[in-house]
Amino acid sequence: MKKISLLFFIGIVSISLAQDRITGKSFATRSEVIAKHGMAATSQPLATQVALDILKKGGSAIDAAIAANACLGLMEPTGSGIGGDLFAIVWSAKDQKLFGLNGSGRSPYSLTLEHFKKNNIKHVPALGPLPVSVPGCVDGWFELHKKFGKLPMTEILEPAIKYAREGFPVSELISYYWQRNVQSLKRFPGFEEIFMKNGKGPAKGEIWTNPYLANTYERIAKEGRDYFYKGEVAKVIDAYMKDVGGFLSYKDLADHTSEWVEPVSTNYRGYDVWELPPNGQGIAALQMLNILEKYPVKDFGFGSKEHIHYFVEAKKLAFEDRAKFYADPVFNKIPVKELISKEYAEQRRKLINDNRAARTYDAGNPALKEGDTIYLTVADEEGNMISLIQSNYRGMGSGMTPYRLGFVLQDRGEMFMLEEDHFNTYEPHKRPFHTIIPAFVTKDGKPFLSFGVMGGATQPQGHVQIVMNIIDFGMNIQEAGDAPRILHEGSSEPTGEKMTTGGEVCLESAFDYEVIRELIKMGHKIRYDVGNYGGYQAIMFDAVNKVYYGASESRKDGQAAGY
Repeated sequence: MKKISLLFFIGIVSISLAQDRITGKSFATRSEVIAKHGMAATSQPLATQVALDILKKGGSAIDAAIAANACLGLMEPTGSGIGGDLFAIVWSAKDQKLFGLNGSGRSPYSLTLEHFKKNNIKHVPALGPLPVSVPGCVDGWFELHKKFGKLPMTEILEPAIKYAREGFPVSELISYYWQRNVQSLKRFPGFEEIFMKNGKGPAKGEIWTNPYLANTYERIAKEGRDYFYKGEVAKVIDAYMKDVGGFLSYKDLADHTSEWVEPVSTNYRGYDVWELPPNGQGIAALQMLNILEKYPVKDFGFGSKEHIHYFVEAKKLAFEDRAKFYADPVFNKIPVKELISKEYAEQRRKLINDNRAARTYDAGNPALKEGDTIYLTVADEEGNMISLIQSNYRGMGSGMTPYRLGFVLQDRGEMFMLEEDHFNTYEPHKRPFHTIIPAFVTKDGKPFLSFGVMGGATQPQGHVQIVMNIIDFGMNIQEAGDAPRILHEGSSEPTGEKMTTGGEVCLESAFDYEVIRELIKMGHKIRYDVGNYGGYQAIMFDAVNKVYYGASESRKDGQAAGY
């Protein structure tokens, strides 16, 4: 009897020592957060807490998202800010439907393709005045607020204003990226005054203030979006851009508008996955899911050679179409309906070799017929949910820092192509191809999951992996984000680069080496990498128990929290 008890004790100790978590997947970093009244998930814990405070005051999910976004523009300028653009998908409990907002800005009227040709510029540069496009974030806030807001904007922006004046402690990963960004941007007028002290960015835990941004937020809150687009901010930006030899003008800002758009979807194994149409890249995720749907992914198993091979080949196919067709729909007739159709996916799927990685694919013919970013999500007690993504592009943006306004202008114009006769060719007052995409999933017409995965071309790949992890592999929403990720790099790009050697498959370290050897035999070029695997947040609604589940990216500084 003593021997059995001793063995039992040893067994229990072994289990305890071997694994702290006794439920779920071994790679899970923590449990999901579960709450009844509301949930927020952002990439910075203080911003998450601000969102919850707004909800507790009676604000809507949309109010809370705006408040959190304003805080992130202060606390995480390495991925966001009012110098950038915004996209959102909103589930309206009142209307029982989804609404999409395209809050991206357009190129300057006065900058032409001829200017690039005359100066022998083959690609729009990443930094400086040339890639600057109109910042759409602030107008996006006010459009969302006008339709779904409850609290006054003065109350919504108050927490960000207070943090900007009194200071906040900079978190670890944000400090790391901040210090990397400042080395390349400090040469630009105005940047060092706002974002550096003693010649460097803030260290982890350092208290940081931005009184200029506090002033800007305060005036926006009191005077509205016109203060930014037709008032003092627009005038300062106009003067600054003239001083640095740029093209963005007062008229560009004054003429800016956001656009309410219809989200588009595909059904994946009984779930409707929703994205916004171009000029964003969201439909690439839908194209990938359509291709993958016919494969028995669940039977292959997570991390199997088949899972990785078919995922990568589907990505290659979708991204060739992305490079050719995704652009501003005002300037082009984009065959969205055809690109995301099951029939088109069937055609494209036939190009995949089950046993060999493709070195190149061409874009398809979908029968055209006439006719580093932040992501956050919030849900409220009434059932409203918002999936919101916002970015400067390339971390802290162009480096163009208008005098004493407290923010950097984005460099999204870098995404234009400078060759003629392409969907994404540069033209004045045109929206560039966009990487930032929010996502949403419904089941039987009801909200199921609001989520996003920030990180450039990682985003549609991340969206597909989250959907597969939950639907095919049965993971909970925290596990779905913690699971090791696959990232294929080297596809053709809307800026003109071509895939010629099949690209590279970057894998996080948890994938089995025997599987990697098999993938190499199939012709995949594999790279172990600490690369840009994205930043994920999610909220799931449990219709049975009437509660929200929240999850936050373990690779970032963020937090999901509810009440």
